[in-house]
Amino acid sequence: MSADLKVIQDPIYGALQVDEIEWQLIRSWPVQRLRGIKQLGLVESVYPGASHTRFEHSLGTMHMAGRIATHLGLAEDDVRKARLAGLLHDLGHSALSHAVEGVLSRNPEIQPVVGGKRVGRHEEFTREIVTAHPFGEKAVQLAEEAFGSADRLFGEIADIALGGRPPLGQIIAGDLDADRIDFLLRDSHHSGVNLGLIDADQIIQALVIHQKRVVLAGQNDYRAEMARTAAESMLIARAHHYNALIHHPAVQSIRAMLLASLENALSRLDQEEASTRIFLFFREYTDPDLLRFVSENGDDAARELLRRIRYGQQYPLAARFDHRSLEPGIRMALSTISRNGRTRKIFEDGLGKRYGTLVDITVGSGVPRSMRTGSNGFLYDESALAAGLVKALTGQIALSFFSDSQVAVSLEEVRARAARLLSFVRAESSLTIDGLLLLFLVLHRMLSETFDERILVPRIRNITWLYRIVSRLKGEAGLAGLFDYSFHSDYGFPYSEKLFEEIQILVAMGMIYQDQRHYDHKGRWLQRYEYMLTAEGIGYAEEVAGSYRREADLLRSFLKLERHSIPYDVVSLSLKRYRGRDGKAMANE
Repeated sequence: MSADLKVIQDPIYGALQVDEIEWQLIRSWPVQRLRGIKQLGLVESVYPGASHTRFEHSLGTMHMAGRIATHLGLAEDDVRKARLAGLLHDLGHSALSHAVEGVLSRNPEIQPVVGGKRVGRHEEFTREIVTAHPFGEKAVQLAEEAFGSADRLFGEIADIALGGRPPLGQIIAGDLDADRIDFLLRDSHHSGVNLGLIDADQIIQALVIHQKRVVLAGQNDYRAEMARTAAESMLIARAHHYNALIHHPAVQSIRAMLLASLENALSRLDQEEASTRIFLFFREYTDPDLLRFVSENGDDAARELLRRIRYGQQYPLAARFDHRSLEPGIRMALSTISRNGRTRKIFEDGLGKRYGTLVDITVGSGVPRSMRTGSNGFLYDESALAAGLVKALTGQIALSFFSDSQVAVSLEEVRARAARLLSFVRAESSLTIDGLLLLFLVLHRMLSETFDERILVPRIRNITWLYRIVSRLKGEAGLAGLFDYSFHSDYGFPYSEKLFEEIQILVAMGMIYQDQRHYDHKGRWLQRYEYMLTAEGIGYAEEVAGSYRREADLLRSFLKLERHSIPYDVVSLSLKRYRGRDGKAMANE
């Protein structure tokens, strides 16, 4: 071992070797602060061993990033940058993990200002800290000596840590990245829940660089099969990890209690002071600091919530509804509400007051969106298992009520409250997922036909057509708000990760039916997915359309001009089997 390398013992990987600049960064206060922030927040109340910190995780991500970069054959400087980005990628995390982000999404008016704009997520704080590089004179000097300019180096590291500058950013923040590999291994090790175990060696071996991007190895050969298998195994582990740790009812209860107590404390400050304190949550506070803040600034109710959390007396689950007990229309409404912070606050608080409980809506997140294969396809297009796992992750939804007493919750009241609230939101602003539903509804009205006891239902057979048409609709006057997606052309066609994710949400919530089709392409049998509205989707989309009458007319006029270029087939179904919620067959136009 070189004399200028130091060794840190890690419970997952054993001896980690770090060079001098890494050692100076590790000793700096922004990195050392992470020792006081638990990786899983207060999950240790449910899983006693889960007391590991973001400091450990950052070291592990640094190590894993270096392994991936070395395997990919990157230049020595790029390997070092990948390691540095892994080490620093979580610097902007608030105390108590994601709890503060939950508060800020529900209360955007108290979001602190960073770089001239209000922010509510840790990534922007990470960028601000790394770019400013407050790591001490010695670390800056070493950066200058090794890379020429500390300002330039840490600017690059900030970009890489947030997923930019491919392929380096993909190593830290991609679909199969060092961050995910480490937290799945580490969380499983410390919690005792082995459902999240993965084979890191196999996953690393599955990665190669193609056209300056990290993709799965192989091209229609056995190596490609093994690479897909490794990727699938990580998706399975991720789904199990969320079910066992994040979606555990007791963990949800603690999260709801913590959020309520923190909101209580912040509400007792004026808006400017609250925003100033929140800035410190991301820059200086550790978990004990934040708990002390709540204790000192909250009222008796907030302190009682903290007391119960400290002594493992979280509120029991009084009622819970998930995808098995929620009909598609309610699932879709709750999914939309949960992804709009202010709306979620109004809904959860309103139901909580109605039933005298704490209420929490939990939905799946972190859906893999852009993992490519060596044959220039998407993983979820070439792997039916991956597509199913994406749907499973996206479809995770639970509406939970926590109280010392059992409650009788009316789902009809939940549905009515959700519909009223969304109607109010739509009167104020457009929702892109509504735009997608409206697009499918107009297509259905234009292209479907009914005769006798049958209906011909249109099925869009090319998802890339959806990307292209939505990218064009974004530029249409009067429709831009409904289709406000960001696109890039890295894959040879307009692609939007958010658009892909929202299509998957519609599939998972039962609004759109996704059908797998095989086709012959130059002697190879490939698969693709085709999409059509379900009967439940038509019913829900009809409700949505009532809030967008003008936009629906504009969309209809646009699509009529495109009718002959729409790639679709029709499926003949029994009219009795294809009905709306009210039992009446859906008419076409």
